[in-house]
Parts: sequence; structure tokens; C-alpha cells
Amino acid sequence: MSRSHGTGLAPWHFKSLGAETVFEHGVLVFHPENISIGSNVYVGHYAILKGYYKGSMEFGDGVWIGQQCFFHSAGDIRIGNNVGIGPGVKILTSSHSLEPMIKQAILHQPIEFAPVVIEEGCDLGVNSVVLPGVHLGPLVQVAAGAVVTRSFSARTIIAGVPAREIGQI
Repeated sequence: MSRSHGTGLAPWHFKSLGAETVFEHGVLVFHPENISIGSNVYVGHYAILKGYYKGSMEFGDGVWIGQQCFFHSAGDIRIGNNVGIGPGVKILTSSHSLEPMIKQAILHQPIEFAPVVIEEGCDLGVNSVVLPGVHLGPLVQVAAGAVVTRSFSARTIIAGVPAREIGQI
């Protein structure tokens, strides 16, 4: 049984929803029919799970999502088991094309999609941003405020804008 300390969401709206999942007050969910959530997942106050009419969002078991996070899954988001996601983290899977010699506002350019995969045991620090196409291997530590523009292998510690390797676990 899922529960909420706040307003809650009907479990039958999701593609799947595991036991003991908590949605805090103010969580917003769009297109829950494309969202799968494992067991023992925590979603903090005012987080936004922005599902899309296509694409999917998948959270493994034991995921912790901090307050005021924003996830947009137009290009697919897959988060493995036991991932910690600090408050204010943003995960994006789409961007506007920047074709050479554009003749219109960027806002009206075609949208490109790329999946984000965050494997088991990773930790995303407060206010970090993960951009489209990033794949983080198991146990990657992302520092607070980092902007992750490319993929990193297992057990890497990354920080900065753009994020770069600063160590190994």
C-alpha cells in the first residue's frame, strides 16, 4: 500500500507503483500512466514528476527523491535501486535543436530526445542538473550544483560546471 503524508496520488493511475511508497505534500505528477515506481520510494515535498505522453519514467526500489526536484521524461528516465537524489535536482531528457543558421526562435526549433540512465547506488547532490543522454554507472557520486553533460563510469566522483571527474570511490 502506498501512502502520503500530504495529498497523495491514486496508485491505479501509475503504470506500476510499489509498496510503501511515500508522496509528500505538493508532489505533482503528469502522465502517471507512463511512470513506474518501485517499492520503498520516497518523493519529497513539491517534487515534479513530469511524465510525457511518450517516453517513460522508471524508479527502482529504495529511491529517495528530495524536495523540489524536477524530472522531465520525454526521452525516458531510468533510475536504478537505492539511488539518492538531493533536493532541487533536475533531470532533463529533451532540448531544442540548434541547427546551423537557424531562422526562427530557438523555442520553435524541433525538440530532440535522449534518455537518462542512473544506475544503482548513485547519489545526486543538492541542485545538480543531469542533461539529456547522460548515463551514470553504479555508485557515481555527483557533487552539489554539478551540471552533468556527459556520461561517467562506475564509482566516479564528479563535480563542477560542466561536471568532470575529481576522484574514484
